[in-house]
Amino acid sequence: MPIPASQPPSPSSDRAAVRSGGTVTDRLVEANQRYAAAFTDPGMDARPVLKVAVVSCMDARIDLHAALGLELGDCHTIRNAGGVVTDDIIRSLTISQRALGTRSVVLIHHTGCGLLNLTEDFRHDLAAEVGQRPTWAVEAFKDLDEDVRQSMQRVRTSPFLLHTDDVRGFVFDVKTGLLREIDSQD
Repeated sequence: MPIPASQPPSPSSDRAAVRSGGTVTDRLVEANQRYAAAFTDPGMDARPVLKVAVVSCMDARIDLHAALGLELGDCHTIRNAGGVVTDDIIRSLTISQRALGTRSVVLIHHTGCGLLNLTEDFRHDLAAEVGQRPTWAVEAFKDLDEDVRQSMQRVRTSPFLLHTDDVRGFVFDVKTGLLREIDSQD
């Protein structure tokens, strides 16, 4: 049974919550209390029904479930800045496959991504500001298609993943909502 998506609050309601002494987090906790009051256990297992893991950017403009026609329980959703396949993404995919039965991996980058405008200088500037060098790479990129290909290759060559035959990559257009598949051989 799908859970209906609610309309996101407007920025003015966020500002009103803060002006009235609340914070955005307070609003989220209040929304959870309303949600929990009507919640019934769907009786689902943690294993995704469609046996698919979707890796995508954390960009707030992408409603993955709506864009892909997914319902609660259909997939594992793994998000980070850029949808880049990092060691932690491999960790999550490994757990998803080996412990929870997924077999397919869908990778989604998107137009207008913030990582298109960053460089590793971001990391160096951050180190200069805080006095400590980040242990992670920015993983910025200039070419969306090429980065999707690199991400597909990282998944396909990971020794930790059991299922690497159904790995597909896409670019989501934030203006049209359409996916464009990236051929790994281009």
